[in-house]
Amino acid sequence: MSVFNNKRLDKSIFKIDAARMRAGWYTDAYFSNIAHILETLSREEYTFTGESDIPGLDCSGVQNGDIIVEMQFFTRRKPKTLIGGVDEALALLEECTGYFDVNGEFVNTYDQLEIEAVQDGTFAYYDGNPYHVQPVLKVRGRYRDFAKLETPILGVLTETSRVATNVYNVLVAANGKNVLFFPARFAHYKQQALHGYAYSLAVQAYNHKFSKSSSCFVSTDDQGDWWGGKGGGTIAHASICSFLGDSAEAMMQFARIMPVDVPRIALVDFHNDCVTDTLKVMERMFHKYWELLQAGETEEAQKYRLFAVRTDTSGNMRDVSVAPLGDEKLDLGVNPRLVWNMRHAMNRAYEDWPLTEAARDAAGEWCQEVKIVVTGGFNVEKITRFEKHAVPVDIYGVGSSLLENCSQCGQNNDFTADIVRVNLPGKGWQSEAGKKAWYAMTKVGRGEGQNSNLELHPTK
Repeated sequence: MSVFNNKRLDKSIFKIDAARMRAGWYTDAYFSNIAHILETLSREEYTFTGESDIPGLDCSGVQNGDIIVEMQFFTRRKPKTLIGGVDEALALLEECTGYFDVNGEFVNTYDQLEIEAVQDGTFAYYDGNPYHVQPVLKVRGRYRDFAKLETPILGVLTETSRVATNVYNVLVAANGKNVLFFPARFAHYKQQALHGYAYSLAVQAYNHKFSKSSSCFVSTDDQGDWWGGKGGGTIAHASICSFLGDSAEAMMQFARIMPVDVPRIALVDFHNDCVTDTLKVMERMFHKYWELLQAGETEEAQKYRLFAVRTDTSGNMRDVSVAPLGDEKLDLGVNPRLVWNMRHAMNRAYEDWPLTEAARDAAGEWCQEVKIVVTGGFNVEKITRFEKHAVPVDIYGVGSSLLENCSQCGQNNDFTADIVRVNLPGKGWQSEAGKKAWYAMTKVGRGEGQNSNLELHPTK
């Protein structure tokens, strides 16, 4: 699965459309064009008639149709990228490297490749110097056999690594607090498994780096498909609508019906009065909890232990509890003052409840254990601001910002692939006279990169 367990994901998990992949269905046309040209030249036994960039080497006998190259795949996100998608890239190479013979049958030549790859979950660093890139994948072999795979390989590396890095940066900003993964509604549903896997890589990488124990929380089953997770969630605004706007009643029925292992998290911003709705939910749930506990129904009582309340106040709304201070931007949406208002009210909620002395002691502890979840417009910048001011948030729910690909905000994670060397007859690096050797061959401004995390990947 990753560097964390030293295992690759099984290729079957990716459900590769091998027939169309091999035919170039998912390939930028110019890669299909060069594959077709090289295949044609190979059949014609064409030899090079141009002027080579390689000084002092007679290239007149080079058969370009069968040119053997070294291609490297890398990203230039500063200062570092959490790498994901390598396992899928390797699966694409294994299934789709090759060519169609004169009978239209696909001939797989994967075993003729030499591949070096990092493991998912490693970091690649970039300091801004284009000659200092750290490739995460190197492929050596006959170019026409894998030319059509450049587009899809770059795509899976880019998408997976971008989401993983975005999540990792959010976890760092959140100082180890759990981050709920909520971007499912902002992308095509077929990307959920990939995105959820990227999220799981980020959580593991963060825990490994900082010796933490943050947990994975995804909202759909598909997001957990590649790593064995399950989607979780509680109350939506539509649920409260179904109970005619009674947030407390919606939560009571949720608590009664849902399995006890599903965390009870109440949504409390339906009326734009988070404190009032929070107190209503807490009072009703505690009384039911205490009633069952006193009746000896301990297991049933656990259904009414409130895990958290969640505020999702819209960015154009000011909660009733937040008095205007003159700066409207600071008053709107989920803001620090709203969270502090909620925490203060929650800690003292039981003081106004009609309780016996024994119940009052239990209620005080019960109230303080209820956590606060915040959602709605959270990103690295906003979370950093909340953490800087020690806002009493326990869990952050983050959505669309985890999918962003923005150059201006430093979240551009696009991958690039370059041919950096060609294998030709003659004298050269690591070669005896008369045998094939590797010669530098790349566009100006690019060069061969090194990465100590690259490992030789078996192809036979």
